Amino acid sequence: MFLMILPTILFFLINSYVPMVGIYFAFTSFDFNGGLFGSPFVGMANFKFLWKSGKLLELTMNTIGYNLAFIVLKNVLAIALAVLLSEISGKWFKKVTQSILFLPYFVSFVLLSAISYNMFNYETGFVNTLLKSFDMEPFNFYNTPWIWIFLLIGFYLWKQIGYSMIIYLASITGINDEYYEAARIDGANILQRIWYITVPMLMPTFVLLLLFSIGSIMKGQFDLFYQLIGNNGLLFGTTDIIDTYVFRSLKETFDIGMATAAGLYQSVFGFVLIVSVNYLIKKINDDYALF
Repeated sequence: MFLMILPTILFFLINSYVPMVGIYFAFTSFDFNGGLFGSPFVGMANFKFLWKSGKLLELTMNTIGYNLAFIVLKNVLAIALAVLLSEISGKWFKKVTQSILFLPYFVSFVLLSAISYNMFNYETGFVNTLLKSFDMEPFNFYNTPWIWIFLLIGFYLWKQIGYSMIIYLASITGINDEYYEAARIDGANILQRIWYITVPMLMPTFVLLLLFSIGSIMKGQFDLFYQLIGNNGLLFGTTDIIDTYVFRSLKETFDIGMATAAGLYQSVFGFVLIVSVNYLIKKINDDYALF
């Protein structure tokens, strides 16, 4: 048994634990000549730089805010769609609907950026062309920061909700039919069966996915934000997250120490958060806790 899990242990040891030595970068002023352990030690200077930049609080709030919206809306809508599909009797309609909802997951973020630009471009975008055809004034999406809060959330849900729905649908198919038969005999209607059987049975899956998501709540959807927003400084106030800020800083200064400090800040914050949430869940229901 131990030999069977040895490849997995080696995989995580090599790819997850050994690279953690690189955390030391966060406390150095990296020098290519000196390497990791030959670079000057600067203590907490990189973290002070992040704080003094005046952007850390704004970036943290943006990152957490977007990820909370992503986690809550994605899971709620995915559960709703999975429940609806599970109650549909038409076999072919169910399969086609699943495929249509799952297809956006395979769309690359680069292609998503092209779709977004062709939809919302001020001069030739589909939306503004449609507005002009009705003799209405075009709307400048790329100069309006607040609208991107909804657009980014909308694009994320469009791309990810199908994948989450499949997970919940798989959990629903694993529920014993005897529960539903007993409920029908007792006179429960479809809404009562969903509320008292399906939803409670999905809670372990929901909590597990929630904990996994919370662990990376400080890791923003970099591809989504960078591809859709790019270097449009007018939108940074409402769309800039830690990952995009660090990436731009790294391109300009190539300060590996500062980038590593930001990554360590994200990881520690996420670790504390997932341990805290898991503790609360364990207090409520020990069976739902991750550890």
